[in-house]
Amino acid sequence: MEILTQYPLKKHNTFGMNAFAKEFISVTSTNELAEVLRENQGKKLFILGGGSNMLLTQDVDALVIQVGLKGIDAVWQNDEKVHIKAMAGENWHEFVQYCIEHNFGGIENLSLIPGNVGTTPIQNIGAYGTEIKDVMISCEAMEITTGQITTFTTSDCEFGYRESIFKGRLKDQYIITSVTFGLTKANHVINTSYGDIAAELTKQNVTLPPTIKEVGDAITAIRQSKLPDPNVLGNSGSFFKNPIITTEEFEKAYLQHPQMPHYTVDDTHIKVPAGWLIEQCGFKGKRFGDAGVHEKQALVLVNYGNATGQDLLELSKNIQETVYETFGIKIEAEVNVI
Repeated sequence: MEILTQYPLKKHNTFGMNAFAKEFISVTSTNELAEVLRENQGKKLFILGGGSNMLLTQDVDALVIQVGLKGIDAVWQNDEKVHIKAMAGENWHEFVQYCIEHNFGGIENLSLIPGNVGTTPIQNIGAYGTEIKDVMISCEAMEITTGQITTFTTSDCEFGYRESIFKGRLKDQYIITSVTFGLTKANHVINTSYGDIAAELTKQNVTLPPTIKEVGDAITAIRQSKLPDPNVLGNSGSFFKNPIITTEEFEKAYLQHPQMPHYTVDDTHIKVPAGWLIEQCGFKGKRFGDAGVHEKQALVLVNYGNATGQDLLELSKNIQETVYETFGIKIEAEVNVI
């Protein structure tokens, strides 16, 4: 294994930022990962997955370790259920497709989300009514200081909305090496109630109830129609989280903006779509040099070619300030700003 210096990261981040790593190495096994950690103790580290959830605003003054662990295995199954273990370096959408092809149900609603398997528990990724916490059995993670692998159950991970223990009190202490999912082989629970899924199934002349493949295909089509391909237009998917605010905060904003869409989270909290807030502030489709807001989805910031990380960061701050001034609601970035 060779450590490379001044390594370009443009192809390793979906925004396509021109940034360089002080040092860079790719590992393809847990043994290699443990060796790299052991031989580089004391160095500042940066763990890289699929590069789909970060905005590089500067060069990375650290040893960048790209986690390239591969492999998919059924570790337990019966006639109705299966536990599938996927290594951290597997591409997420390709893993979803693998499961659909093998008639393993449960993650079809998470089709076409960018990134790798290993980062999904960190963010507790979710879409169309499904989150990782709903399907994950456990994950294995290597402690950076010792090289020891620990198994974390779903309850251990302290999942919240786009949150986990790996973003909280254990941040920068562990590297996820694999994730095990509990999926169905029969009697699949089909979820088509969220967003435009039912309409897309009708458009595709699907006979109800749909198969998991038909649901996955519908969601892929929806996402492709709304979200830009990062290989064509640099982006990181949804840049902002949907804000969850108190009922008091919501009622205050709702008095001024009675058309505001909203969803009840619990007795004291309401979720408001960040995309709607941003669109109401006039940002949807706007371009500021080579940084902009996507024309079809206001949650998505895009790099039209030569935007810098700072350009996109300034745009995101402008959006946050304008939304707060207009609605009194704070929206947070979902991506990691480096």
